[in-house]
Amino acid sequence: MDIFEKIRSNRGALGQYSEVGDGYFMFPKLEGEIAPRMMFRGKKVLTWSLNNYLGLANNPEVRKADAEYAGQYGLGYPMGARMMSGHTSNHEKFEKMAAEFVGKESAYLLNYGYQGMVSMIDALVDRHDVIVYDSESHACIMDGLRLHFGKRFVYAHNDIESCEKQLQRATKLTEESGGGILVITEGVFGMAGDLGKLDKIAELKKKYNFRFLVDDAHGFGTMGPTGAGTGEHFGVQDKIDIYFATFAKSMAGIGGFLAGDKDIVTYLRFNLRSQIYAKALPMAMTLGAIKRLELIKAHPEYREKLWIIVNALQKGLREAGLDLGGTESPVTPVFMKVSLEQTTQLIYDLRENFNIFCSVVIYPVVPKDVVMLRLIPTAQHTLEDVEFTVNAFRELKRKVDNNVYPKVMADFSK
Repeated sequence: MDIFEKIRSNRGALGQYSEVGDGYFMFPKLEGEIAPRMMFRGKKVLTWSLNNYLGLANNPEVRKADAEYAGQYGLGYPMGARMMSGHTSNHEKFEKMAAEFVGKESAYLLNYGYQGMVSMIDALVDRHDVIVYDSESHACIMDGLRLHFGKRFVYAHNDIESCEKQLQRATKLTEESGGGILVITEGVFGMAGDLGKLDKIAELKKKYNFRFLVDDAHGFGTMGPTGAGTGEHFGVQDKIDIYFATFAKSMAGIGGFLAGDKDIVTYLRFNLRSQIYAKALPMAMTLGAIKRLELIKAHPEYREKLWIIVNALQKGLREAGLDLGGTESPVTPVFMKVSLEQTTQLIYDLRENFNIFCSVVIYPVVPKDVVMLRLIPTAQHTLEDVEFTVNAFRELKRKVDNNVYPKVMADFSK
């Protein structure tokens, strides 16, 4: 079969909805300054869809610094990969700051979080090793697993008994192969907002020999007494062998970093293909990351304000009878039982009549005939925003409970 003909006949799990959802469900255009209120299809909407947790995207100090750094260096410097010609003292400065902040010996600045994770998994293991991972791991982890030539065992999401069972299988196999075991999970699961069982997995180190990698993209800056992440929240940061964070959330930027023992970080510096064969993070973004981290350390009130909004929103929604699943983080999912056709009607109602914009998650991420409306609170939202949203979702629930939404696809062309 011709490859293109195959693609045209099977557009994929999300692509199958492209004719009805493109530009509305998927690839919507939110325009204007990053803020709780932005423009969607020509009108202002209350936006709960941006991972700007601490409000740094439009923080005046951040915007001023970003403009200054871009004006001074442009976006081209430094040119080349860090191993060749793209390495600078400012990249090292951030690494020292990041390692100290998350309580690790050393850190390595990445040009992009997603590809950094993919390369890290690829570099850490060989065909003799076994990876044990959570079933709801992020796509970047899954893509890293695809590069692994050895065995990989998945455990049921956040199920420690299942995790231990897979560790037993992995231990038996590695005793024969001479390899090691890498356990991978997330600090905060970005879809449903529940926390990885970092404390329980760390406890398993007393029984099994493995190394522990945590993707804390949503936990960095939001979780823990200082914002150093979900490991700090659980008090097990020292049990995490490799800590990974991205700049796309709390840091409101591009890039990421990994942190761990100095000799392991040095090994990764010389073996991460996505860093060796790709351009270094531009200086403007590197200095911007330094500025952002300084602000996170100096202003705990950003995180405190975030949690005021998080707690008010989640409390209000639960009191209104809405199902938020098991979230323990700022990520606030709202689950409703509706058909796909009714989902389109509900979202159209939410955006066009209530003027609220949030992300929509459908099958296969959630079960069939279930929609997850994913709300992301930020330090920039207000308690008035929360009250307005809770009232709107209360009305949505009433409509769903009374089967008000018709079982036909909504017309987004209006």
